[in-house]
Amino acid sequence: MAKLKLSKHALHEQQEQLKLYKRLLPSLDLKRRQLTMEAQKAEQEHAAAIARSDDLETRIGEELPMLADEGLPLSDLVVIKGYKLGEQNIVGVRLPILESLDCRVVDYSPLATPPWFDILVQRLQDAKTCRLRAEIAAQRLDILRLQLRRITQRVNLFEKILIPTAHGNIQRIRIYLGETERAAVVTSKLAKSKQLHDRSTLTEASE
Repeated sequence: MAKLKLSKHALHEQQEQLKLYKRLLPSLDLKRRQLTMEAQKAEQEHAAAIARSDDLETRIGEELPMLADEGLPLSDLVVIKGYKLGEQNIVGVRLPILESLDCRVVDYSPLATPPWFDILVQRLQDAKTCRLRAEIAAQRLDILRLQLRRITQRVNLFEKILIPTAHGNIQRIRIYLGETERAAVVTSKLAKSKQLHDRSTLTEASE
């Protein structure tokens, strides 16, 4: 850290820095509060997405209890072939958002499968979509939490370090300059007093 210069120029610099910090702090604090709200909202959305995914899987078991006895190979019946993510700008933070999803369903014969098989396929598609949405919601939450942590650190830096330090530096410089000015006044008075004394002495000597 550079040593603080105790001069009028340094005082001006510190005063300008303090003005800048105080001007920036409100916008940083506003963004911190906005990100706090968005992170809370994202946390709720993530929890809701997980709940929907869990509820759907439970619903599949309730609607199609025969799955436990059929022994059907369901793991590859519905596969996510691909999906497209877009970007959503929330208070200056870019967040992923699901734009489209492509699910591949293995070919099967309607005549060779039970009548409830079509329902099963649709439910599996819904379940995979819900799980993917839950994963994206988790990514959004992680990004918002990271940005919130960073902006909070910046707010704390301004509130607890930069602004108090600038205040302290200004006070130190003002005290030093004040003492220097007082010392200069005293020195000047002493010099004048000595001059008067010397003149008086010369005058007395000449007489």
